[in-house]
Amino acid sequence: MTSDQQPNQTMKVRCCIVGGGPAGMMLGYLLGRAGIDVVVLEKHADFFRDFRGDTVHPSTLQVMDELGLIDGFLKLPHQRLQKMDGLFGGTPVRIADLSRLRTKYPFIAFMPQWDFLNFLREAGRRFASLKVMMSTEAVDLIRRGETVAGVRAKTPDGIIDIEADLTIACDGRHSTVRERAGLEVEEIGAPMDVLWFRAGRRPDETENVFARVEPGKMMITFDRGDYWQCAYVIAKGQHEAVKARGLQALLDDVTRMAPILRSGIAEVKSFDDIKLLTVAINRLERWTQPGLLCIGDAAHAMSPVGGVGVNLAVQDAVATANLLADKLQRGCPTEDELDAIRRRREFPVKMTQAMQVIVQNNIISGALQGGDRPLKVPLVVRLVTALPWLQGIPARLLALGVRPEHVHSKAAPGY
Repeated sequence: MTSDQQPNQTMKVRCCIVGGGPAGMMLGYLLGRAGIDVVVLEKHADFFRDFRGDTVHPSTLQVMDELGLIDGFLKLPHQRLQKMDGLFGGTPVRIADLSRLRTKYPFIAFMPQWDFLNFLREAGRRFASLKVMMSTEAVDLIRRGETVAGVRAKTPDGIIDIEADLTIACDGRHSTVRERAGLEVEEIGAPMDVLWFRAGRRPDETENVFARVEPGKMMITFDRGDYWQCAYVIAKGQHEAVKARGLQALLDDVTRMAPILRSGIAEVKSFDDIKLLTVAINRLERWTQPGLLCIGDAAHAMSPVGGVGVNLAVQDAVATANLLADKLQRGCPTEDELDAIRRRREFPVKMTQAMQVIVQNNIISGALQGGDRPLKVPLVVRLVTALPWLQGIPARLLALGVRPEHVHSKAAPGY
């Protein structure tokens, strides 16, 4: 589609991917690489967005390596994290040590997600079969009987119908495609929400503390080079109560927990500088309809615990290309063939969400309850801290996840 096209145009593709996040852009790249006629629709004009996860784990770095993209990718500005240290009620703890992993890239790369997505878009320009349409929002599904046959999309130039043998929803936890398809979501729940903000960082400020937990309070800080990215955890539904206490009361709590933020906290001038991330954990029981597949957050929203959401989405995309690329050469896979994605990915999703719920129920909920009693470091955390060889276990779960995927889809001749 070009800018001079008129409303009510129709285009036809083999596969239409709705959503230009990690799942959508990675799957678009993989299918374009395989020679599949594919279009990715992104409703925004660019990839710059609040709340986009920016932790790229070793599982994703391995995928980039398998695609021959890793050298260019790691030239982008990023920070690396190997040891995850914290303060639990003032007691130092070590949560994980990625340097103990026997993997090619034993670190988490912190990189703005828009840089990751722009990199994939630029790398995919060499595939004639891949189109990425920005400022294009899917607003409804096209159906032929019970079969999804594409999407109706809103563009700056009007409405366009995109007919596709297969439509794949990668449009996030508030998926329009999923809602239009009438797929039911199973809510698992989360006890917290997150306030997301930045504080300035001076070049001489260094600190390795990743997580801080105190009675009634919890905070995560990421060293992003020239600023601190901060996630202040609050009990579910308490955002208005926090605002009612006033900005200064919140910032005082922050600097008491993390004194290193004192010099840069002045950059937070109002609640407009603090964004609310509403945390949800949910999943679909059914990921498919004839002609339709949901993956990534559209199929399973993850808690920010562990920062694994981006990487689960990438794993979904890799598995989808592995299982469907050859079949898409011939047309739309059957619904049973589409459901193979759920059968492959449901176990890692359920296991990861179960571990997130354990952390929420046993650490986060207790911390957020507050009270006068001092916090006791949970036994498992004490053991991991005391026995360095144990630090590789949570590191592996964080870094590689459950059943990591590898690229098996083939590149088309010439790619």
